[in-house]
Amino acid sequence: MNSIFDLFQLIASNVWLYGGTFLIVLSVLVFVHEWGHYIVARLCGVRVEVFSIGFGKEIFGKDDKHGTRWKFSMIPLGGYVKMFGDTDPASAGHSDKVEDAEHNPRPMTAAEKDVAFFAKPVWQRALIVFAGPGINFLFAIIVLAGLYSFYGQPITPPMASAVIVGSAADEAGFEPHDRVLTINGVKVKRFEDIRRMVMVALDTPMTFRVERDGEVVEFTATPQKEELEDRFGFRQSRGLLGIIGPGNGLMLDNILSINGKEVKGADNVRKTLWPMLGQDLTIELDRGAAIDNIRVNPLKDLNEGFNDPAHADYDFLVVSNKLGEDFIKHSIPGAMFNAMQETWNITASTFTALGQMISGVRSPTELGGIIRIGAIAGDMAQSGWIAIITFTALLSINLGLINLFPIPTLDGGHLMFYALEAIKGGPVSDRIQEYAFRFGLAVLVGIMLFANLNDIVQLIR
Repeated sequence: MNSIFDLFQLIASNVWLYGGTFLIVLSVLVFVHEWGHYIVARLCGVRVEVFSIGFGKEIFGKDDKHGTRWKFSMIPLGGYVKMFGDTDPASAGHSDKVEDAEHNPRPMTAAEKDVAFFAKPVWQRALIVFAGPGINFLFAIIVLAGLYSFYGQPITPPMASAVIVGSAADEAGFEPHDRVLTINGVKVKRFEDIRRMVMVALDTPMTFRVERDGEVVEFTATPQKEELEDRFGFRQSRGLLGIIGPGNGLMLDNILSINGKEVKGADNVRKTLWPMLGQDLTIELDRGAAIDNIRVNPLKDLNEGFNDPAHADYDFLVVSNKLGEDFIKHSIPGAMFNAMQETWNITASTFTALGQMISGVRSPTELGGIIRIGAIAGDMAQSGWIAIITFTALLSINLGLINLFPIPTLDGGHLMFYALEAIKGGPVSDRIQEYAFRFGLAVLVGIMLFANLNDIVQLIR
């Protein structure tokens, strides 16, 4: 029970950080999503009756000159826009009748029907529905492009500065200073690409092409599947290759042995290492969470400050001939291109992970709900504004992706019915749609219950 108590205590002591961050990010993304529906509906001549952030009872709101009620509602876990002519916010039904001044139903006039959502051509209705998830993807691209343009994109060279002994990389033949060119034929530009592709692959064999001493070498490595558990108890499977990316070096105090010979203290490590620079070495390293044996080849010209107490690298062994993470600013076109590429990578990785859950390769217990998202949001806020901006873009992509699933009540379900309508030349019967939307609602409620109960169970366990 400690994990769930720790989480509740953490949230209680940082309620504005965790709860506030989650609600702000979610509200922004819900607004963006619903604004996509709203603005395209207006462009198509549809009257929008309500634009709500949240569900349930209205907290406060205001009518605009177009007759739209803009409001915040009691339950801040979503939102909706209600189109004129729809009988509910989900557009699951419609009516060609309206109430007169005395609240008696009457048929719509021709002018009223002209601004009703259900009376628009199928292509316009599809465009209005697609605009919600579509703008979530566009918003993520704009956010990431802004970050890459004004602050920079995190770039780490795709190189192995060290190889963990006994890992998949070690067994496959990776060597220190190998530069990864492609994985399964896909070009690799950053170390982050390697990490992302390997994590999603789990224990699937992967073909690597690397540059080594001016030559190209190709081999197959099968990542080791491991299950990680964060400080709250949430578990996630990932693939582990076993290479360490470029960084600032190894802290001498953390080195326990060199080529099997025990050494203690930075001075003894420095004295032992100095004549061995430029050679292949096996170093036992205390990495905090674990003690690993790693293969390195530290070059002498990279360790100029090794014996100089005034040098910044005096207490470190530099093992890579490339610097670690750097932030590269892009031009606006370059930032947009890289942002679109990152959005595509995140989308593809999400589809892969979902496919693994369906096939049983990945456990469905990794599906998280509100509790897990809130915990991640709070952690991102503590990590700084760069992390929270990146998290917002990631969540926007996932919100757009989920809404495109062909489940009735979701945008993807509506698009499925519109596609059938376009094919058969007429709408699917109201009876079939009613049953489909009931089924879709049951599926969504079931998924939400599973995800949130799953979070609670993992916390307790």
